[in-house]
Amino acid sequence: MSNAPILVLVAPQDIVNIGSAVRIAKNFGLEQVRLVQPAVFDAWRIEGIAHNTADLIERITIHDSVADALADCHWSVALTARERAAKRTVYRPGAAAAELVARAEQGPAAFVVGREDKGLSNDELDRCTALVTIPTNPAHKSLNLAQAVAIMAYETWLARGGERKPIKPPRKPAEPATMELQERLFADWERALGAIEFFKTRQTDHVMRSWREILFRAELDGREASLVRAMGIEVVRYLERNGLPIPPPSTPAGDAPTTD
Repeated sequence: MSNAPILVLVAPQDIVNIGSAVRIAKNFGLEQVRLVQPAVFDAWRIEGIAHNTADLIERITIHDSVADALADCHWSVALTARERAAKRTVYRPGAAAAELVARAEQGPAAFVVGREDKGLSNDELDRCTALVTIPTNPAHKSLNLAQAVAIMAYETWLARGGERKPIKPPRKPAEPATMELQERLFADWERALGAIEFFKTRQTDHVMRSWREILFRAELDGREASLVRAMGIEVVRYLERNGLPIPPPSTPAGDAPTTD
């Protein structure tokens, strides 16, 4: 998506964290990653951590400062868990992501994530237009770098309409189970339960009524109903193979179902 914000990582110390952030960027459609004074940078090792991200890694740029990394951006937010005495505009992730995406329509916009151990300095925070604070347990505010990146990247993906992508349907959609199939299912299961003497101390009608209600709530499709019916039939067949007495069916059950 063309209105994706830029991810800026400031002085990342661990190449695993860089790789994790790159993988997240790829997952959520971020097209640019900028690094400010990384402790180590090895494109081959990063791709080993973040598989199938070579195109994104090739576009990574290295910068000497936050000011340099944001030079062409007209709006940016910095992630921080620290409270600020100075009056600053502070967003939660969802609102910040919506603003980032809107601003990115007009030109480059970025979100900045600081060091693993101590985040961003006051000077680096001052370089950004606004701040973002991710709500966490007040007694344990600090997030792992990749976790913070993931939350913001996900929110920007939603702000760009990512949630509107339809969920892939099943490869083999099945028609709803017909009432005829369901009645055969119940008849086969009543016979199976009778064969194992399940009704010995129970009222058959009450048990079968409850069993009907359970399966009606499940809203089985035709394939599922056939599978459940086949289970009941197999109980009876197992007893027959072992020479055990089988009660006659209470209603005609018809031919055995196909579960393919």
